[in-house]
Amino acid sequence: MTPWEERLGDLPCHRHADVAVYRAETLAARTKGLAGLDELPDGVALWIARTRSVHSFGMRFALDLVWLDAKGAVVRVDRSVPPRRNRLCRRARSLCEASAGQADRVVAAIEAAPWGSELTAGARAAGAG
Repeated sequence: MTPWEERLGDLPCHRHADVAVYRAETLAARTKGLAGLDELPDGVALWIARTRSVHSFGMRFALDLVWLDAKGAVVRVDRSVPPRRNRLCRRARSLCEASAGQADRVVAAIEAAPWGSELTAGARAAGAG
């Protein structure tokens, strides 16, 4: 098992076509995030619930950040954010992190998949958002 599979493998996952979006909803999953991993394969993203900001301290690779509003709609995309940076999106309520160069693929999956709006709806239904 690869390090990213060990980190994300137990998290809930939504799939559409060739994109897998893992859901980091617990404090432990959110705290670990992707920090310390050497890479994240193409077509894999981590959705972080209930956030308007993120940092890339502890990251070893650049990220594409796909920011979502309370209804799960994409409100902004930050591409190729290098390690050791902070990002904030006041309109966002959650975000998906993926390896640099994967934003278009992740956005297409979120917008096309029937679960796209469920990412944030699941957090709201659980009383988290």
